[in-house]
Amino acid sequence: MTEPSISAEIHRPAWPSSGLVLVAPGGVSPGDGSRLAGWLGLRPLACAADQQGDPHGALAQLAAEAQGWLLPLGLDPGAELAQPGCWSEALGAWRQPVLLQLPASEAGSGLARAYAALLATAGVPLVGLVQLGEPWQPERRRVDGLPWLGWLPTEAPLAGSLEEEAVEALRLHLLARWQLSSARGAEPAHPMP
Repeated sequence: MTEPSISAEIHRPAWPSSGLVLVAPGGVSPGDGSRLAGWLGLRPLACAADQQGDPHGALAQLAAEAQGWLLPLGLDPGAELAQPGCWSEALGAWRQPVLLQLPASEAGSGLARAYAALLATAGVPLVGLVQLGEPWQPERRRVDGLPWLGWLPTEAPLAGSLEEEAVEALRLHLLARWQLSSARGAEPAHPMP
């Protein structure tokens, strides 16, 4: 049996948890999820329509997946399901790290604050917010007081372009915040006396 090369070990990402769920108001399109997964170096997963109605069952299946995945949730995380509850409650119960994606047109709106608050109330480890499309206004996003990670182009960026730089900056911010979020998630909610 041969040992893996050192370069293979260096380039293998060390994910802080097994994966991320990508959520958005109204749900995430599979195309947006696959594109983001590819840019971040994560494996895109799909959640069948029948699985989306049972978040606890879907999250139990995700727990068995190998590390390094991204699941775009096709449903609104706050939508009431046929069985009592919603995805945000299940994500919080499972302490599943989440990315919140918003279109550029909604980035400065109350919608970003409302969904961040929904996830926080449910105890969901929110890694950060991602803006889909331009214009990216970092000064205005800092004023929001939300954990914005950056923005992504709506199409594949050209090599050496500002869009490619934005994708790389987002990837680095995401990894740092994901590690921080996972470390916080491992801590008990209430200190023991």
